[in-house]
Amino acid sequence: MQTTEYELRDRIDQLTNYRGEGTELITVAVPPDKSLHAVRERIDREYAQAANIKSDQTRTHVQDALGRIRRLLQAYKETPPSGLVIYAGVVDGELQDAVFDDLDVPVDVSLYRCAAEFEIAPVEQALTPSEVYGLVVLERGRAALGRLAGERIVSSRTFESQVMGKSRAGGQSAQRFERERDRQKHEFFEQVADAAEQTFLDEPTVDGVILGGTTITVDEFQQGDYLHHELRDHILGVYPIEYATKQGLSQLVERAEDVLSDAERRRERESLDRFFTVLGQGGDVAYGADETQTALDYGAVDVLLVSDARPPAEIRELEEATTDQGGECLVVSTDTDRGAQFDTAFGGLGALLRFPIN
Repeated sequence: MQTTEYELRDRIDQLTNYRGEGTELITVAVPPDKSLHAVRERIDREYAQAANIKSDQTRTHVQDALGRIRRLLQAYKETPPSGLVIYAGVVDGELQDAVFDDLDVPVDVSLYRCAAEFEIAPVEQALTPSEVYGLVVLERGRAALGRLAGERIVSSRTFESQVMGKSRAGGQSAQRFERERDRQKHEFFEQVADAAEQTFLDEPTVDGVILGGTTITVDEFQQGDYLHHELRDHILGVYPIEYATKQGLSQLVERAEDVLSDAERRRERESLDRFFTVLGQGGDVAYGADETQTALDYGAVDVLLVSDARPPAEIRELEEATTDQGGECLVVSTDTDRGAQFDTAFGGLGALLRFPIN
């Protein structure tokens, strides 16, 4: 996964693991269009009401958390463009807090919650999926295109075809009818391919394409090489789907679950495989903390591989150093055998190089 997403996941995981003694952990979520004045008034009311809590410890902890939120809110004259989420509460005797004010996805809920755990949903939705896929479903009468980002399907376009049915009009010769029908089908397939190119090759470019539809139609489309070569070369699978609708797109995702699950780690797996291959050939790689740092100092890193077992702060520093020189930083999961091997053998640090450093 990309390290910016890793950092957010790490912060979310930390918040998820926090537990309060009773309902002492406070979550405040503010969407972009909500005034902070109203939020401050709500915090003041909650602080006053907390004085009525019977338990001395709970009352103190809740008011400490609310006081911390008050102070954190003072840093903002207005609600940030993507909204604001603040967490505060006493965990294991220490007052903890966290602020999210620059999420990639705007906060879409107004929330005040005091519970035994933090409500992470307002920030969890901002996690950017590492993979985005193009979806195409065709039947004789229509086509549907969409994008799959994480668990979310965005329907991009649906349109009807003008392809005639198999029954010809009276007076038409069979050959003439078939020629006209083939022409209409060809134009329809070209229309679908053009729409796919516009939809899937614009930023962000999709990481793969999944085709579905009525068997004969989708097979003709695939075998006819209508798709742009960058999309055609990244077809992950073809599945039978009856209807080219939004529901058909959902059905396509369900049927392609296995290939999507496998593709989720493809980039990581391919980079690791390349690292081990180049290493075995005595090629341009670096591994271990010292050698990798030297490669970074020389500006030689093309792809930096970092185990997710290393400290998040270190991962952030390594990402900055890599991206500053135009390289890419990938976080390698230790949940896989290859990732665990990479972590154990090389201390979780390695790099594919642009040029040798020896």
